[in-house]
Amino acid sequence: MLPAALALEPGARVLVLGCHADDAEIGCGGTMLSLLERHPSLAVTWVVLGASVPQREVEARASAAALLAGAEREPEIVVESFRDGFFPYLGTAVKEFFEELKGRVSPQLVLTHVGRDRHQDHRLISELTWNTFRDHLILEYEVPKYDGDLRSPNLFVPLTEAVLERKVAILLEHFPSQRDKHWFDGELFRGLARLRGAESNSPTGYAEGFRVRKLVLST
Repeated sequence: MLPAALALEPGARVLVLGCHADDAEIGCGGTMLSLLERHPSLAVTWVVLGASVPQREVEARASAAALLAGAEREPEIVVESFRDGFFPYLGTAVKEFFEELKGRVSPQLVLTHVGRDRHQDHRLISELTWNTFRDHLILEYEVPKYDGDLRSPNLFVPLTEAVLERKVAILLEHFPSQRDKHWFDGELFRGLARLRGAESNSPTGYAEGFRVRKLVLST
């Protein structure tokens, strides 16, 4: 497997899209921590679309602030209140949000849900990401859950053990509303990172997996 470097320009904007509070932290939290370690000048727009319960909005903002604390520039944290589980039936309003976002954000990198996710909200956000940001690098992250819809990623980001532990600590600290779910624990988050690390022969033993649909490689 040949490694390739992500050439982000100084001060480039990264757009992170998540349906629900904790989705993006689970799917790409380690990648964002690693990017900010190497590129602290990045401008980050962090979007959570479905925090319709007050506690979930508090969790979303606190978690994003903790995860993005290494950024030299103040991140933009956007939290919306679209109803969980009903995104496809609120399509016009969600689409209008994406159009407004496109008008003011020009990211070099977009992180969003994988399009083959069985959760209807996740699928819609992935679809609208591709409809809206048509000339951007888009990486689709995975979220393990009861649906059992994980597949084989085709792009991997190695994580150091320190970064992985920081990601897990943020998840366990900032999402108390999720702690009673049978799948929400450090074992699962570490286990998936170890599996992706094995699949990618990560030098650290850990990685996050992504799906990339379209990539232009400059030689």
